[in-house]
Amino acid sequence: MKNKKKREKFDVISNVIIILFALLNLFPLYWLFTSSLKNSSDVVKMPPDWWPKSITFSNYVDVFQNQPALRWTFNSIYVSGISTILVIVVGSMAAYAFSKINFKGKNIIFIIFISSLMIPKEIMIVPLFRITQQFGMVNSYNGMIWPNVAGAFGVFLLKGFFDLTPNALREAGRIDGANEWRIFTRIMLPIVKPGIGALFILNFVQVWNDYLWQLVIGQENKMKTLMVGTATLMQDLNPNFAYKMAGATIAAIPMLLVFMLFQRFFTNGITAGAVKE
Repeated sequence: MKNKKKREKFDVISNVIIILFALLNLFPLYWLFTSSLKNSSDVVKMPPDWWPKSITFSNYVDVFQNQPALRWTFNSIYVSGISTILVIVVGSMAAYAFSKINFKGKNIIFIIFISSLMIPKEIMIVPLFRITQQFGMVNSYNGMIWPNVAGAFGVFLLKGFFDLTPNALREAGRIDGANEWRIFTRIMLPIVKPGIGALFILNFVQVWNDYLWQLVIGQENKMKTLMVGTATLMQDLNPNFAYKMAGATIAAIPMLLVFMLFQRFFTNGITAGAVKE
């Protein structure tokens, strides 16, 4: 009974701490959204108004009327979505090959391939820009998308999931007459679906927030992504803070929607392999 009471007391304290941390993490989003509904002078007011005294949506109207915010939003969704789909397609095939197919020099090639994760992307900005410039991909979706597809993170993540799948499934597929492609698409991919869901969220968020490369490659105003376009709103000499908060809110909403839609896959993905039999 004493142990049970101690456990219950510990659970109550743990839940209270978790709720406090959750509220602490949600507060910036709350402040961002409520500030976007205020006038600019109310945003910097001291002491602050925790809730707008007069709610206005004019900041959102101004963002879409005075700036190509719809085009920026489309650019971000298109670049992030296509990049992520291609990363999943290419990464899953490469991860399957490294995990299940034996070929000469596999381990050495994989080590060299994964070593690229230790190189900061900022170091490669100049040579990468020169390459995309030579291919005529500056100010184009191709220039924004393909450099993201060449990353090694997706291969590294999915290889761990393929390593957990038993080889007996491949052998059973071969006995039934399936070739390597059918084994990969019909047997292996459905098993690693949680890993694909986790990779989708992680890569989508990474590309969505990739400010530096999108700033370098998308030089024309119509080719800017939402993150770059929102940042340009911050460069006025007489900034309207509520106006900028509205732009930042627009940039944050798709991320919240993506996480809510793929939350189940993300949770399963990050916990897969945590318990060993």
